[in-house]
Amino acid sequence: MFQGTGSDVGKTVLVAGFCRLAANHGLKVRPFKPQNMSNNAAVADDGGEIGRAQWLQAMACRTPASIHMNPVLLKPQSETGSQVVVQGKVTGHARGRDYQTLKPKLMAAVMDSFGRIGEDADLVLVEGAGSPAEINLRAGDIANMGFATLAKVPVVLVGDIDRGGVIASIVGSHTILPDADRAMIAGYLINKFRGDVSLFDDGISAIEGFTGWPCFGVVPWLKSAARLPAEDSVALERLVRGKAGALKIAVPVLSRIANFDDFDPLRAEPDVELVFVKPGERLPEDAGLVILPGSKSTIGDLADFRGQGWDADLQAHHRRGGRIIGICGGYQMLGRMVRDPLGIEGAEPAAEGLGLLDISTEMAPEKTVRNIAARSAQGDLPLEGYEIHLGVSQGPDCARPMTILDGRPDGATSPDGRVSGTYLHGLFGSDAYRAELLKSFGLTGGLLNYREDVDAALDDIAAELGRLVGFERIMEASGVIGR
Repeated sequence: MFQGTGSDVGKTVLVAGFCRLAANHGLKVRPFKPQNMSNNAAVADDGGEIGRAQWLQAMACRTPASIHMNPVLLKPQSETGSQVVVQGKVTGHARGRDYQTLKPKLMAAVMDSFGRIGEDADLVLVEGAGSPAEINLRAGDIANMGFATLAKVPVVLVGDIDRGGVIASIVGSHTILPDADRAMIAGYLINKFRGDVSLFDDGISAIEGFTGWPCFGVVPWLKSAARLPAEDSVALERLVRGKAGALKIAVPVLSRIANFDDFDPLRAEPDVELVFVKPGERLPEDAGLVILPGSKSTIGDLADFRGQGWDADLQAHHRRGGRIIGICGGYQMLGRMVRDPLGIEGAEPAAEGLGLLDISTEMAPEKTVRNIAARSAQGDLPLEGYEIHLGVSQGPDCARPMTILDGRPDGATSPDGRVSGTYLHGLFGSDAYRAELLKSFGLTGGLLNYREDVDAALDDIAAELGRLVGFERIMEASGVIGR
């Protein structure tokens, strides 16, 4: 199990890289994360929602994604509460304090899923969440040491040297962990190192002197990691403006943005400058295309969108002849009205939309969760993606659908063709569709096979980890081999 001294220390990428490394050595390897908190969700091959990080790790293992790879998924809907997904299905909503009392009840599902994942595997690589040194949350823990001690899974602690203070974070973790938890740690990795690795030799000696833990390796900044989908909004907050390109595409960062990896294929295009517009910034006037992303709370994000003044910016963009696309929640926001009479997403029963599409949406308790092969309504191009959404959208503009899902029309397009929306996530991952979209802006694009590029990035990361990290030493120290 790979646990970190904090969030976003690189555990997801390391687990994905080690999964591919093990798979390349002929092992039947599987990923597992007991608890994940992210609005970036994927649809598993056996149905139901999991974190997209575990979907990526399953891809690294060259195996179908399963709901049991991430049995507990928390999808934040407000500052204090989250939707709770257990073994792929929504089970309810919990506030932070309430969830602490719920965690012990979820351990049974976690252990059940862990057993299922391990049934036909040579090796299971587990990703922790946050830090095991959060001792205030240790009681009932299912994400880190609570799971590791119950499942008897040895732990590799990961420290992020790019943040600074890595020696203190590792030694501090050793100091405050209870004896039983400390005994689970087989050693540690230093991640995201820049420069001459030998300069950290004294740091390794110091850590070993304080903790007695061996260092399994110092991992440099893995450039190929930038070609992988980011896991959650912690990473999103640090994304900077993309390189200068012939086409600027702006994506407003909603407060409950979901599945923002939809835009990774566009970001990879050489002639595209993808700009994530942060709160407090304006939508750029020179953007040719504005894309409204998915949202975990459409009505709440509509209020925030207006609070940022982005509604006026979007109207100005439209008047200038700019193009607009809405994905899932962003599609709902572009309509005339969003209604939530049952209070599924929050206390507000309704909100006026942005009015750029002649549709209205009503939230419904039945959630659509499925992978799907589809076609574009214009050009009949092949699409592949997934649906994860609440709500049904209807109105005159639906007579001009954007996509065809299983033979049925989906989405809507304005009469002038400049505003459109769909419930299909993964739209831009279609190389043919992406090429046609860029062609409509006068660009030659879509030459990159995005899925193959992600797969090649996993191989690159695996090769570098195999060269720099004592993976066999980790397996030996963990008792996986050499028994």
